[in-house]
Amino acid sequence: MKEKCELCGCNYSELNFHHLIPRTLHSSKKFRKLYKKEYMKTNGIWICKSDCHRQIHRFISEKDMGLKYHTLELLKIHEEVKKYLEWRIKRL
Repeated sequence: MKEKCELCGCNYSELNFHHLIPRTLHSSKKFRKLYKKEYMKTNGIWICKSDCHRQIHRFISEKDMGLKYHTLELLKIHEEVKKYLEWRIKRL
């Protein structure tokens, strides 16, 4: 487990593991063809539970997350996530 949010850098919030390929997609044939099972289970980031995690799920559908935003770098360039991070980082 990390000591600070891998998305915003906050080090005082409770963190939890965010699967970059959502668990609801792990049994999908399409995603099983794209990614190995172990990769889907372990590919993720530690982020603020009540802030960043909630916002990511507000901005991006699970399917899009698994197909288009399955890395930290890709997540950070999503337009709404980018705006949120700019706002959030200013307030830390």
